[in-house]
Amino acid sequence: MATSLSTPKLGSTFSSPTVQSLCKHFPIFLSPPSLLSHSKTLPLLSHRHHHHHRRFTIRAESTNGAEPRHYDFDLFTIGAGSGGVRASRFASSYGASVAICELPFSTISSDTTGGYGGTCVLRGCVPKKLMVYSSHYSHEFEESRGFGWVYETEPKHDWSTLMANKNAELQRLTGIYKNILKNAGVTMIEGRGKIVDPHTVDIDGKLYTAKNILISVGGRPSIPELPGSEYVIDSDRALDLPSKPKKIAIVGGGYIALEFAGIFNGLKSEVHVFIRQKKVLRGFDEEIRDFVAEQMSLKGIEFHTEESPQAVVKSADGTLTLKTNKGTAEGFSHIMFATGRKPNIKNLGLEAVGVKMSKNGAIEVDEYSRTSVPSIWAVGDVTDRLNLTPVALMEGGALAKTLFLNEPTKPDYRAVPSAVFSQPPIGQVGLSEEQAIKEYGDVDIFTANFKPLKATLSGLPDRVLMKLIVCAKTNKVLGLHMCGEDSAEIVQGFAIAVKAGLTKADFDSTVGIHPTAAEEFVTMRTPTRKIRISSPEVYDRLSS
Repeated sequence: MATSLSTPKLGSTFSSPTVQSLCKHFPIFLSPPSLLSHSKTLPLLSHRHHHHHRRFTIRAESTNGAEPRHYDFDLFTIGAGSGGVRASRFASSYGASVAICELPFSTISSDTTGGYGGTCVLRGCVPKKLMVYSSHYSHEFEESRGFGWVYETEPKHDWSTLMANKNAELQRLTGIYKNILKNAGVTMIEGRGKIVDPHTVDIDGKLYTAKNILISVGGRPSIPELPGSEYVIDSDRALDLPSKPKKIAIVGGGYIALEFAGIFNGLKSEVHVFIRQKKVLRGFDEEIRDFVAEQMSLKGIEFHTEESPQAVVKSADGTLTLKTNKGTAEGFSHIMFATGRKPNIKNLGLEAVGVKMSKNGAIEVDEYSRTSVPSIWAVGDVTDRLNLTPVALMEGGALAKTLFLNEPTKPDYRAVPSAVFSQPPIGQVGLSEEQAIKEYGDVDIFTANFKPLKATLSGLPDRVLMKLIVCAKTNKVLGLHMCGEDSAEIVQGFAIAVKAGLTKADFDSTVGIHPTAAEEFVTMRTPTRKIRISSPEVYDRLSS
């Protein structure tokens, strides 16, 4: 890891005008001596108006009588995804002069294309969720028959309409991101950024200097090298195909694989999922893993477990064949690999300036998001900490406070909720049962597995699983999990309770809303099982 700093030395990371501005607005403001101990001088040299913010020329600490260095910006951000945009606009609102660079817009990322908004907005969360909505209508059509709806002809889906409307929305959103930055007074520069020294960024041949550089370039899909990999698509391309797959193989058992399996299944493609492990969603609660795989199988998705891809072959008729360690599967119109993502660090110049990286290419940072080079920082997926868009937003906001508000702020990774937009979807916050046992030993498990009210008339085999993990000694709710319709919406609300450290008694004393699935979380009274660390079966589970 990068050198850990208990508190960033703000004298070497803050721009002097920021401190001047704070002193001007808050006369009684006193900087802790320990935080400014390395700053020899903090004079305001010059400024000029930049939009509605003041833009400052920065003076570095002089050493051995050397001339002070001046910078074009307080902060230069490479990558305009969620974390980079958040850090940049917050920093600008705190009085810093900020620039951000990004590649030209495209729905599919490459070495020369990107777009304001980044992965989540352009080729991740947003387009994926739009496609989940589209695919879910087929399920709703089936449900509606039990409620009296009759269709003279079967509803048909037009792929080209979905793609056109989706892409128009992406164009609208990337424009909104540009306006947000413009209104915040951030200078936007189009092009690929490369770091040439700890304070200089090269954008297609033009050099810009900055007191601090932020790397927020995110990640890119990773496809393993194997024969025929040129015929494979990744998640970027799966979101922007010219036609709907007739029969698709999805290689991978993580959340991206399951989400796309649900999308294409709902759009009436034949879907096969190949996973190397015995189960999907490694790292999730075991009970949830089993439940979601069972529910997805009932919808017609075929899972091929413990199968590793070895080659892809294209036939004369254009169909694809997937060869695995167990045999051959033929006749696919598309083969998609959802086998992970890697930090997007290619040609950033990190090695040359001494930025340390892990074996998988992630930038190593300390708890304040500072790299091994004191003037260079990194947030979001490029650091491979907790790769979620809201977490990147949190990291970007914390960094801006650390650098420009004299408030050293660490991102708080406790009880971060997350969702998988599979069908049915998953929502979770806190510890899984397995994690809770390892950390706390004695836990009580409360579960509810039931047919939702809607399914009583639809006649479909839909079910819901809800789960609470409670510390037996303190009664504190350690984890909350749900697999079923609206789980993400429901868990977001309950995440506040888990983050606040509420107890099972607090849940029990809360009046439910009836009739809802969510009320189950406040009406589960009897533990499904009590785990005690002294029980022999616990040791078996922990060692398995």
